[in-house]
Amino acid sequence: MLPADIATIGFPARLDPPRLPVAGMSLRHATSEDFPFLLQLYRSFRADELAAVPWSIEQKHAFLQQQFLFQHRHYMATFPDADFLVVEIGGEPAGRVYLDAKKERWLIVDIGFLPQWRRQGHGTTLLAAIQHEATVSDCEAVVLHVEQHNFRAQALYHRLGFRAEENGGSHVQMEWSCCNLAETGRL
Repeated sequence: MLPADIATIGFPARLDPPRLPVAGMSLRHATSEDFPFLLQLYRSFRADELAAVPWSIEQKHAFLQQQFLFQHRHYMATFPDADFLVVEIGGEPAGRVYLDAKKERWLIVDIGFLPQWRRQGHGTTLLAAIQHEATVSDCEAVVLHVEQHNFRAQALYHRLGFRAEENGGSHVQMEWSCCNLAETGRL
């Protein structure tokens, strides 16, 4: 059960529909009602990391809930203009993408899927849609940060044309130039 004060943080109210069309998926703005799903998703992101920690399930859940709340507060304070989107497949929540697309350089704040939706091409499809939309929106580049040891995600980003730009210790900053898509004619 999430603390009641999480609802006071909530998400920015967005009336406009997400402008990102993605084949086989629908995107919608996250609301406070999505917190249980988003916590479940966050837990799945950290499951491998905590697998060897000798805590009870209850201790792990309490720790991850606290970390999720810290992350959510940070995202709301740092990226107030971002679109916080829930990704649905077949009408069911499957993942999230948090995208700050209000400037010349778009930032993918966070992206991820539940385990049962991973390794099926959904991430590739979603990232390609972001790249396409960035290009037709006259964006200069799309930037993201990936954990240093998340080699699978780094490989995906490399396949899609992202290049490592900066190593910040625990995370690597990767960037994709929008002229890449325009030059390849994949518009």
